[in-house]
Amino acid sequence: MSEDVAKQAELVEVRPGIHAWVQPDGSWWLNNAGAITTAAGQLVVDTCATATRARRFLDTLADTTGQAPKLAVNTHQHGDHTYGNSLLPSTTTLIGQEKMREGLRVDPIIDGCPPFWSPVPDWGDVERRLPDVTITDALTVHLGDKRVELRHPGGPAHTTGDLIAWVPDDRVLFSGDLVFAGLTPLVFMGSVPGALAAVDWLAGFGPEVLVPGHGPILSGAEIERVLEEHRRYYGLVLRAGAHGVEQGLSPLEAARTVDLGEFAGWADAERIVLNLHRYYADHQGTELDLIAAFSDAVAYNGGPLPTRV
Repeated sequence: MSEDVAKQAELVEVRPGIHAWVQPDGSWWLNNAGAITTAAGQLVVDTCATATRARRFLDTLADTTGQAPKLAVNTHQHGDHTYGNSLLPSTTTLIGQEKMREGLRVDPIIDGCPPFWSPVPDWGDVERRLPDVTITDALTVHLGDKRVELRHPGGPAHTTGDLIAWVPDDRVLFSGDLVFAGLTPLVFMGSVPGALAAVDWLAGFGPEVLVPGHGPILSGAEIERVLEEHRRYYGLVLRAGAHGVEQGLSPLEAARTVDLGEFAGWADAERIVLNLHRYYADHQGTELDLIAAFSDAVAYNGGPLPTRV
């Protein structure tokens, strides 16, 4: 990773005391994170994939707010949101959904990333750090008078252990990877119908600012536009999956028949293959084969998946 690319990341104050850490261009392993800070304490929402990127986020946040995080939460188990956990202060209490904690506990990719991506990411000096506190459905964090509601969508969506962080007084929503703004959504470790249902669930909060897991910060009418794009994309996946099953096609074969249309220009388009593997696994009542899914995604892409992490 070049230093110039890493420096493109930016800490944006979306409301007084509420910051989003935005990492362009939001493609593989380049997530968003953030923090809610009051005089009573600070809650960090997610870390970053590599030691270099996580340190840049946490150092910039400390320089800006003058605080160290009292609490942190992971929105789900994937390494771009969790591998930097070990760079949080040892005194920070880390929160996660119970299934997220188990997923990170057994995650083999932190120990050595497989060559499905190019260049293969170098995580740096990170160590596996699991949540200290787990929740099932909901938890409210109080930073003085500031409420932050941590909520699970009620079932599998992006993953089985998703959480959002909702700041009701400021109408700010950190969605984690339930939202990819302008990039191809990924649900291979969750559920296509569940991810679709989660879109309406998110809309029900009525956010004025939404910090997606990847892509630019959304506000006002942009939020409903992007949520509606997600509805159309998941509809495309569901139709493609049903067609592929009916025609006896493999997930890769089904993906190759799909006209991505309005979504063809989105980064990481090969995720259609991974999402169809999820559809097929659920349809057949089997476990998803991660190696087969990523091998097919690489075949669809015509080579390893590009990273700029």
